[in-house]
Amino acid sequence: MTSTETVHYHDANDKSFARHLRKGAPEAFAKLLEFDDAALRSESKVIPRKYTELMALAVALTTQCVYCIEAHTKAAKSVGATQEEVAETVLTAAALRAGGGVAHGFLAMKFFDGED
Repeated sequence: MTSTETVHYHDANDKSFARHLRKGAPEAFAKLLEFDDAALRSESKVIPRKYTELMALAVALTTQCVYCIEAHTKAAKSVGATQEEVAETVLTAAALRAGGGVAHGFLAMKFFDGED
């Protein structure tokens, strides 16, 4: 890399480095993929796939995983989620994330008051 090249902390091509995780910890990596598949795509799931993907998108938004946001937005759309449902999911996630900030603010006030 030259000194004039821009370094990006997030690039869609970064996913290609998963091969290093797979090579370095093959059994754990395989189990992670197995768990992910069972939790999100199992045929025996009670919750319809569209709602699972919308929930996954909401979690991805709150954890700020850009790869998950992309994957679950596209997956939700592919199983019938509308733009309005995705928008509502975004705002629901935002409200919960803000609520978490306020709830942690209770702790800040508690510590300010000197309570343990």
